[in-house]
Amino acid sequence: MATLEEIKEDFAFLDDWEDRYRYVIELGKALPDLPEEKRTAESKVRGCASQVWLVPHAGDGADPIITYEGDSDAHIVRGLVAIVLAAYSGRHASEIVKLDALELFATLGLIEHLSAQRANGLRSMVQRIREEAARHLAATQS
Repeated sequence: MATLEEIKEDFAFLDDWEDRYRYVIELGKALPDLPEEKRTAESKVRGCASQVWLVPHAGDGADPIITYEGDSDAHIVRGLVAIVLAAYSGRHASEIVKLDALELFATLGLIEHLSAQRANGLRSMVQRIREEAARHLAATQS
């Protein structure tokens, strides 16, 4: 799976939207498949037109490192999931809460090219991840 820095560097070389679109699909193809047993109602992200699943795995401690697995049934959305996971997975909960991946997508030039439904789905994914991290922080502080 590509790192966030690799994705940023690759986007810098891609001039037009068609090339970026194809690259996002390639990122999605490289994303490991989420096992069927993890595609549950609990892991499904609401607010996405396509089906999207996110599964968090939190470490121990007051500010746990959280990793994510994710998947989608749509090629382009699967690529967006891959970028979201590159941005958030493997970070401390306190970092996740502060990081707005929507700014990243704007910087990459993706937001303006997404349909309203896909942009809303992206917001739902980001919100879900940040809320999950906030819950882990709150649980360890109470």
